[in-house]
Amino acid sequence: MELGCKQQLAARARAGIDKCAPLSLYLKGIMKSSSSLYHTLCAALLFALALCSFHAVAAPAGSAIGNAPQGTLVIIGGGLRADNAEVWQRIVKLSGGPGARIAVLASAAMNPEKSGESIIKKLNQYGADAFFVPLAVKLANRDYRKAAEDPVIVTQIKSATGIYFAGGDQGRITQALLRPDGSRTAALEAIWSVYRNGGVIAGSSAGAAIMSTTMFYDAKPVLDMLKMGVTDGREIAPGLGFIGSDVFVDQHLLVRGRFARMIPVMLKKGYHLGLGIDENSAMVVDAMRDVEVIGYSGALLIDLSGAISDRGVKNFNISNAAISYLDRGDKFNLVTRVFTPSPDKADNKLDPNQPDMREPVFTNDILGNNAVLDLMGNLIDNAQQEAIGIAFGNPRDPYPDLGFEFRFSKTVNSVGYSSTEAEAYSVLKLRLDIRPIQLRQPLYRYK
Repeated sequence: MELGCKQQLAARARAGIDKCAPLSLYLKGIMKSSSSLYHTLCAALLFALALCSFHAVAAPAGSAIGNAPQGTLVIIGGGLRADNAEVWQRIVKLSGGPGARIAVLASAAMNPEKSGESIIKKLNQYGADAFFVPLAVKLANRDYRKAAEDPVIVTQIKSATGIYFAGGDQGRITQALLRPDGSRTAALEAIWSVYRNGGVIAGSSAGAAIMSTTMFYDAKPVLDMLKMGVTDGREIAPGLGFIGSDVFVDQHLLVRGRFARMIPVMLKKGYHLGLGIDENSAMVVDAMRDVEVIGYSGALLIDLSGAISDRGVKNFNISNAAISYLDRGDKFNLVTRVFTPSPDKADNKLDPNQPDMREPVFTNDILGNNAVLDLMGNLIDNAQQEAIGIAFGNPRDPYPDLGFEFRFSKTVNSVGYSSTEAEAYSVLKLRLDIRPIQLRQPLYRYK
């Protein structure tokens, strides 16, 4: 029996059921004598509602997974040597092995043709069939805007199974591949197509900087950024975002002390995770978002999920950041946050009750070459529970009396692994607090 809207309301009123009451109560009121039918209808109704709810929630998740790139990133920290076979061979292997077609974009270079020729020679030395893409701001007698929309160049890029971005100035890469309104050129869409369909995107130095949605642009020295902050359109600008919107990437990290400049940017742009890769080393990020460190050195992982800043303090400060060092061979999943040590460290987890060192750990130049790595390694296998590093400039720098203390502390979550083959550590989850300090001027006096 079908009831119109008014008839339904009248029937509900006769049954003593409020017109705003659930439908199941109405059914119960008009079917008192048919309890089995009532239960059947209720069960069917609940099943239908559950099915609708499932589709409403599940559809977006499924589409997100379907749209995720199926390719791999090889993020190189700059200074990649020709004899670093591990990195070069991995790029070629991931691109399909011997004969792999790899498109080389030297868009960042001051001399694109010379830079591109050098990279092509190295890739081909390791078995690739690399070719030059004539798309660069500094390429003589070429209009890079027309080249970025040229169907011939687009077809060339789409024929590749790997893309390699050379080093130089990352601003030139985005200038060449993004339109003035910020939209993607046809060439950039072709690059994304290669990546989405399982291809490789590799980049060194400037080619690594573009991997996140934000990149350093016209960056000041590290200490100056701590003192004066970062500004959109000056120190930072939009990158190309291949790694996703949730991870910030930096390069030349350990040798230039750049870990400290990552943190102000991450705070400003809302990143919880940051990855910084050192020179002559690379991070391989696959479709499952597993990060593997290969090459000469390692990477720093910065986690600001639990970090806070004291807005009552005038200068830059942060508390409860977490910092980890991923050594070569280590793996870390960006989704699950699970760490897997390299095979030479897997069975050599450090026992905090049996430290190898006991002396205090301190450095007066935490931004120096590899200073942060040395400090972290000396702390994790030490009876001491914290270490301190200081950063300050010379008397002619801006704000010469302003410096910063970097305090590294072990927590219940801190873990270390030691290699059985070399003097090397993997260090997980040290707490990092940074706060401003005032320096006396002059900093020293003669006796």
